[in-house]
Order: sequence, then C-alpha cells, then structure tokens
Amino acid sequence: MRLDVYTIVFFAIAVVIFVRLYGVLGQKNGSERPPFPLPDDTDDGTAGNDNVIPMPRPNDPVRRDVEPLAPAPAAEPVPDTTPDTPLSAALRMIASSDRSFDPVRFVEGAKIAYEMVVTAYAAGDRKALKTLLSKEVMDSFSAGIDAREKRGEKVDFTFVGLDRTEIVEAEVAEGVARLTVRFAAKVISVTTAADGTVVEGDAARLADLVDVWTFAREIRSSDPNWRLVETRAAA
Repeated sequence: MRLDVYTIVFFAIAVVIFVRLYGVLGQKNGSERPPFPLPDDTDDGTAGNDNVIPMPRPNDPVRRDVEPLAPAPAAEPVPDTTPDTPLSAALRMIASSDRSFDPVRFVEGAKIAYEMVVTAYAAGDRKALKTLLSKEVMDSFSAGIDAREKRGEKVDFTFVGLDRTEIVEAEVAEGVARLTVRFAAKVISVTTAADGTVVEGDAARLADLVDVWTFAREIRSSDPNWRLVETRAAA
C-alpha cells in the first residue's frame, strides 16, 4: 500500500508538469501578417554611391552560429548530378568577375543590414536610415514614417531574430550585379494610436516579418559595399 501511494503522488506530479508545459509550448506563436508595413520600392539601381550597405570584406571573420558537422567517412565518389540553375550560374558569374565576392559573407552582411534598417524604420530614425539606404529607397521609407507620424502612431518594436536568410535571385547586367535576398524574421511589434489604443500587433506574441530586398553593386568598382535598391514584401 505504501508503494501505491507514492506511485499515485508521482503520477499526479507528472500530470501537472505536462499540463503546464503544454500551456507554454502547445500554443501557436506568431502572426502571418507583418507587424508593420515596410514601404515597397522599385528603384532601378541607378542611385548615387553616397548611401550604401556595408558588407563584410573577404578577410573579415564570419560569425558561425553552429559548429560544423564532422566529415563523413570516406566513400566512393558520386557524380555531381545537381542541375545548374539560373541562380547558381549568376552567382558564379559574379564570383568570376569579382574575386572579393563570397555569397556566405554577403548573406552575413545582409543580415546585419536588415536588422538595422527595420529597427530604425520602426523607431522613425531617419538619420540612421539615411546612412543605410539609397536616395530612392530612403524617400520611400521617409514617406512611410511621415504618414505614421501624421496619424500620431508609434511603434514599440523588438527584433527577436532571423529564422531564415537566403539569396533567391541574382543577375548581372551592364556591369552591375544585383542580388535579391529573402528575409524571414521574428519580431515583437505593437503600433498604438495617439490615444494609446492598439492599432496593430500584440506585445505578448511573436510576429513573422517576411521581406524581399535587392542589393546592387558595380562589379568593377573598388567600393566593396552593396546598395539597397529595392524592397518589397514577400508574396
């Protein structure tokens, strides 16, 4: 009988723990709608070089979030049957024309630029944005901030992190390389009206922010920086 009592007690404790864990982990967390709209821009990439996105140089250290996998045991060589795609061909063309180009380092720089831009836009920090954007993109973002301020709205914004960052398009035309990157981020954002009422967002819930941005750079230029020339929300 003594053993049975202890068994019942431990079983009850396990049930309580399971219920609490389910309450925390078993609920949906996120929103399909962006927490605040970033302006779309269709700049053709011909803006001046005064406003650029800094990217890591070839010799800069690359941040690694995970340890590399151990090499697999030696095996018979397998023929490369991976199909050649327009994206891979364009990336090879850029790399062959620009020895400083490294897709991995480019993506690392794009991640940093993305967090800085979306955070500055939410804060309405025009000064910070001006150092990061081309004139045409800056004009579009500034107009969005102006409209928000005219309505008396404020954004309380926290950048949580990026779920995924990937190059989705690449092209070279007339000596200019263009790389399009898709960002999928987790943020916490709440937009409030002048009277304090919540217009959009939830301070207690993560939201999904998905954007597609295009960066451009003259391949033969000695300037290693890429300019943000177009932004749009993901379809």
